[in-house]
Amino acid sequence: MKLFLTFCALCCFIGIFRLPIEYYTFLRTIVSLGALIVLYNFLSFKQYYFSIIFLAVLILFNPVFPIYLYQKSLWIPIDTVTGILFLLVNFADKLEQKKEEEIAEETSELTKHIRAPSRDRIINPKKPKED
Repeated sequence: MKLFLTFCALCCFIGIFRLPIEYYTFLRTIVSLGALIVLYNFLSFKQYYFSIIFLAVLILFNPVFPIYLYQKSLWIPIDTVTGILFLLVNFADKLEQKKEEEIAEETSELTKHIRAPSRDRIINPKKPKED
């Protein structure tokens, strides 16, 4: 998935240049597929704010009902921002995985040093009655 998101970002950055209309149809298909995958992941992790952003990307780059802005000067910032969003999602996920790995290593090191109490001892909570 990481490679695909990087490919989506690269395609967005290439889309800044003047290319044939076939490339932009390809770009719409690739970016909408990438946005759909990211949207599914964000919704499964219940991150609704980021899912709204990629829902807008999905609607804007929709190849079934395309939105035409007719001016290249309008698409250049949209392609740039979309490429940056795909890169941010790609690298932010890597940073979260590294943090999780570091936390797992720290907890495993702490559990090595802490001696677990024996569970075989029986402690009577009540005091014995004195006659």
